[in-house]
Amino acid sequence: MSQRLVPDRLWALVEPLIPPAKERPQGGGRARTDPRAVFTAIVFVLTSGCAWRHLPPSFGVSVPTAHRTFTEWTEAGLWRQLHQAVLGELGGQGLIDWSRAVLDGASLRAKGGGLTGPSPVDRGKPGSKIHVLSDRAGLALTVGISAANTHDSHALKPLVNALPAIRSRRGPRRRKPAKLHADKAYDIPALRDWLRQRRILPRIARKGIESRDKLGKHRWVIERAIAWLFGYRRLTIRYERDAGHFLAFLTLAATITCYKKLAK
Repeated sequence: MSQRLVPDRLWALVEPLIPPAKERPQGGGRARTDPRAVFTAIVFVLTSGCAWRHLPPSFGVSVPTAHRTFTEWTEAGLWRQLHQAVLGELGGQGLIDWSRAVLDGASLRAKGGGLTGPSPVDRGKPGSKIHVLSDRAGLALTVGISAANTHDSHALKPLVNALPAIRSRRGPRRRKPAKLHADKAYDIPALRDWLRQRRILPRIARKGIESRDKLGKHRWVIERAIAWLFGYRRLTIRYERDAGHFLAFLTLAATITCYKKLAK
């Protein structure tokens, strides 16, 4: 199972990014748990959706150790670094299509915590929203979260600004697409102007003009990308009260999805 969840090629990208273990105040203590075993356990929680307390002992990692290390790695920024590393490998092989980016969001139910709010699509129950910006093929380049009652348009600037400088097969690193496609929720003149200032051509559906059929010709890839992310069962309902922990799982899911493209 370990090889299936964390192949050697993926671990080769992860291992150099693992932050050093925090020293215990009193020193001594037991030896550090194998980082690969901990990482594999975290991936299992993400993919299976199981609660931390139900983590199988076969991974050789205690529940407190797995959760504590997950928190430490989240605070160290490991998941974003790993996502960028995988994107760098994809970019170096010419597998990222910058000709068009696509943006969208989706709501999910939440048990509470930061960045939650009454969901307008779930009878006002507490919820959060995930936001994804992908390349033309649906590879998640950046992800984010917000409360469910946050308007989708508020995610556009943060996601575009969060695009990392990604290695290219030829030439300098790249961090912006030629065009950005989005639905009518983003049809705001100020956002169009903001994109043009950054030399990104806005392809945002205009309210009362573009039909759903025309819109779907380019946007189906982002809907598929979001469906891929919701395939990780830990993301179907937000159990983490800590917004940073939920974003960590979302980023790791995006990373593994991108890695699958790399591994083909």
